[in-house]
Amino acid sequence: MNGSVAGGGFSEQVISLTRRPSGLGFNIVGGTDKPYISNDSSIYVSWIKKDGAAYLDGRLQEGDKILAVNGRDLKNLRHKDAVELFKNAGCDVSLKIQRRLQPQNGPVGHQGDGESGGLPLATILVPGLVLAVAAVWILLRFLPSLSSFKSAKLPHGEICFRMLMWLAM
Repeated sequence: MNGSVAGGGFSEQVISLTRRPSGLGFNIVGGTDKPYISNDSSIYVSWIKKDGAAYLDGRLQEGDKILAVNGRDLKNLRHKDAVELFKNAGCDVSLKIQRRLQPQNGPVGHQGDGESGGLPLATILVPGLVLAVAAVWILLRFLPSLSSFKSAKLPHGEICFRMLMWLAM
C-alpha cells in the first residue's frame, strides 16, 4: 500500500475517487453524536457498494478511518455533518484515510486477512465423520454375519481379508 506508516501500527493514505451517478459507493458510521467505537468520534467506512466508485478503485476498505475529505478534517463532526460534507464534496473527491496494519506472522506474501493459510477444519472433519459413520453402519449392518466367521474358527487375518474382499465388491 502506498502511504506513510504512522506510529502505533497504522498507515495513512490519500485516495482520490471520481463520483459516479450513484455516488461514491460507500457508507460511513461514526461522529460525535453516533460514535462507532467507544470514546472515538471518528468517521469510518462501514460498507462498500459493489460496482460503486470505491469498489471499482479498490483501495478503500471497510473499517478504514476517514481523516479528511478534500483536505477538510473530519474531527469533531456530527454524523449528519460528515454526510453533508461527502454529499457536497464535488465530483473528484480526495480522502485521507488511516488503516490499522495487520501483523505479518505468516510466510512472505501473507496478507494478514485472518486466514491461517492451512486447510479449513471442516475439510478434515467432515470426511472423517463420514468415514466413521460408514464404519459404524457397516459394523451394525453386518455384525450378525460376523458371528459365522467366529464359529468357522478362521484366523484373524483371514477374517479381515474376507471382510475387505467383500467390501471391495
